[in-house]
Amino acid sequence: MIFIVKVTTNKEERAVDMISDRVMKKNLEVFSVSRPHGLRGYILLEAEDRESAEESIFNLPYIKGLVGQTITYDEIKNMIEPSVQDITIKEGDIVEMIGQSFKGEKAKILRVDKQKEEVVVSLLGALVQFPVTVKIDNVKVIRREEGEEDE
Repeated sequence: MIFIVKVTTNKEERAVDMISDRVMKKNLEVFSVSRPHGLRGYILLEAEDRESAEESIFNLPYIKGLVGQTITYDEIKNMIEPSVQDITIKEGDIVEMIGQSFKGEKAKILRVDKQKEEVVVSLLGALVQFPVTVKIDNVKVIRREEGEEDE
């Protein structure tokens, strides 16, 4: 059974550590405790039954309690399994920065890391060329190396 545990935001890692320690000390029927990337204020706990889950979190700091019913693996599969999306950005593409502190700047793609969903770019307007790593969703392709436009 998979349970959602409500925790204090930005204390997810600490909560996972405390639950893991308690499970080891008390030899509880808890199989996994995880903090999915991008899920703030919640952690996932897989246990044999609700009683084991409640005992593993009882009276620990930063933990607010179990949320509602159990969930299935299919409901959380996209949060746990890494997904390599069909990324159309290629090396050599000219992009416009649409996020972070470089907003509006133009850059050339030097490297694409599909697993981490990051790109390494070189800013075109900079006096000194240096690589900058940004998330893929912070760039928008404006010109392909071959000259074709991306809408």
